[in-house]
Amino acid sequence: MCHRSAAGSHTRHPSPTTASNTALDVCQLVRVDTVFSTKVTPPFMFGLSAKARAARAATGALAEFYRTAPVDKRAPLHSLPLLAVDVETTGLSPKTDRLLSIGWVAVNGASIDAGSAYHAIVQQPDHAPSVGQSATVHGVTDDMLAGGVPLGQVLDDLLVALRGRVMLCHYAAMEQQFLSSATQQLYHASLHVPIVDTFALERRHMERMGTYPRGEDLRLPRVRRRYGLPAYHNHHATTDALACAELYLAQCANSTWSTLQHVQP
Repeated sequence: MCHRSAAGSHTRHPSPTTASNTALDVCQLVRVDTVFSTKVTPPFMFGLSAKARAARAATGALAEFYRTAPVDKRAPLHSLPLLAVDVETTGLSPKTDRLLSIGWVAVNGASIDAGSAYHAIVQQPDHAPSVGQSATVHGVTDDMLAGGVPLGQVLDDLLVALRGRVMLCHYAAMEQQFLSSATQQLYHASLHVPIVDTFALERRHMERMGTYPRGEDLRLPRVRRRYGLPAYHNHHATTDALACAELYLAQCANSTWSTLQHVQP
């Protein structure tokens, strides 16, 4: 993982780790529990879509995010603005596990903007339990977390970067649900954003080819190998986001897709 300076700034360039590619690989394969709000919905909000309710309830940076028009589903892929995002966590459930790090990189049409690469280790609440043995997978230690970036700052940065873009992930349920849980905590509303999921795209492609994939067949490193992409060390958030972005471009180059609606779930 990227180490942060004493001044507390996040890094802006991907830096692979040598973390073990073991237990939490299932994060890309297992659907985690859906995040539900425990708040009572005011009567005037019944009948609105989930996104509309979230937009009304949102505060701070999330409210600003919802004021930006979303990308039209008819937008052409050759100029589609995306943000490839990856998170590292202590486990699979946003209800019981914690967000440890996040990374992203912008994709503009068929080009990856390497200069936009972002990585931050997320500061943990006081008296948060040790990450324990999970550090052997994601490479984030308790000492690194102690000097991390406050969650509010990380989410503010993410929501600015996501404005007017589609979120791109490999097995998007992880990012969507952990980030939505975090926005509920800080901004009182869930995160609704257009999503492209390279995991879902590959599964759909394989099924159309008459091949019904097993979980291992859809892991990010294995899918990348099938497209002739280089091997990266796994479980560094920005490196995984970059790996996802490269895979998306390879998938598009080998398809007849032309608009956003063709690549959405």
